[in-house]
Amino acid sequence: MVDGIFISFEGGEGAGKTTQVKLLKKSLMAIGINVVDTREPGGSSEAEMVRELLVSGPLERWDPFSEAMLHFVARRSHINTLIKPALDRGDWVICDRFSDSTIAYQGFGQGVAHEKLEILRELSIEKFAPDMTFILDIPAETGLKRAALRKGAESRYEKMDIGMHQRLREGFLTIAKNDPKRIKIIDATQTIQSIAEKICKEISFNFNLPKLSSLP
Repeated sequence: MVDGIFISFEGGEGAGKTTQVKLLKKSLMAIGINVVDTREPGGSSEAEMVRELLVSGPLERWDPFSEAMLHFVARRSHINTLIKPALDRGDWVICDRFSDSTIAYQGFGQGVAHEKLEILRELSIEKFAPDMTFILDIPAETGLKRAALRKGAESRYEKMDIGMHQRLREGFLTIAKNDPKRIKIIDATQTIQSIAEKICKEISFNFNLPKLSSLP
């Protein structure tokens, strides 16, 4: 059996990742590919419990390094419980955030030394990484305005200061620059349809698939 493909979506708050995950899943399923969509933090029952601790509550709940450790604890459970089994079945997995988010948020955004984060990554998930990552790039101010329209309690990161979100954006762009083969940057200020078309084009080209329809 051929192993599946692992795709991740990254970006700041309000970039539209969740929407594009759903659209790509629909496009792939339309040509007969089995797709599992998931998210981080979360994706397994244990990781979802950790998610609640990370994305809600007061800003001062965790120091940045503690946050990073919790993200990797949840990620290890997510990989072992959901992602690897799906890939072993030959399914595609599309994930709303993965380890690049920890490097961007806790590293570039909140100042945890990159050396420490790389040690955490190596200890918890070793070299496990997506086959392709899309970073949806959007100015921090624009993304936060979009995010403010959402209703719900999961707003802890959105409440962090604008400086953190600007560093976060630059962090994602730096991560992409350092890994151009895996990571594709998409301008997230475009229409939902335009973004979906670019993503489908990249997927079709890089994985030798028939032309994907990006229609919602």
